[in-house]
Amino acid sequence: MNDMLVLIVGMMAVTYLPRVIPFFIVSQTKLSKRIQRFLQFIPYAALGALIIPGAFSATPDMPSAAMVGILFAGLYGWFRGGIIIPVLGSIIATWMILSSGFGMIM
Repeated sequence: MNDMLVLIVGMMAVTYLPRVIPFFIVSQTKLSKRIQRFLQFIPYAALGALIIPGAFSATPDMPSAAMVGILFAGLYGWFRGGIIIPVLGSIIATWMILSSGFGMIM
């Protein structure tokens, strides 16, 4: 049991330290406006890289259903913001395309 605790604490340190060290370094320095603007886009890029492949792999036979869901979430999120409505709306839009069979035509 003692070895297991050492393993867990070691894994925690290995994953936590690379995340917290840049936070302390960046918080002590003044970044230029250009770098600050660049860093503001990272969450959107990371979410896109994580969500878009998952959406297409969830509906491999009907990629148009994934496109409708992604399009709804993107447009609603762009114009209205929020997270709950775009996610729920994209799920409903994708379900509607999948249940209607319309995605097979595209």
